[in-house]
Amino acid sequence: MLISYSTIVSQKTIHQNAIEHGWWDKHREIPELLVLIHSEVSEALEAYRNKIPDGKKGCLGEELADIVIRVFDTAESQGIDICEEVLKKHKVNVMRPYRHGNKTC
Repeated sequence: MLISYSTIVSQKTIHQNAIEHGWWDKHREIPELLVLIHSEVSEALEAYRNKIPDGKKGCLGEELADIVIRVFDTAESQGIDICEEVLKKHKVNVMRPYRHGNKTC
């Protein structure tokens, strides 16, 4: 079951926090924003590889949260309702065949 992001924290709140902490003092292009998301994904991989225990700084859960925060911030900066986009995409995925037609990963 999907939980609305608004029950956790809104993308507007996340973006406003980023603004207030100086991350939007200048215009940011999409490539830069995507690289920042990618860097959080890389940090999540390293957390997994290094077996950082849950609850410790830099653990997998924390890094996954950072990914979501970066995505919410980016979405809000672009006027995209990411929760709506996730719900729309999930409806598409529900209708796909098993493994999307035999993909291996």
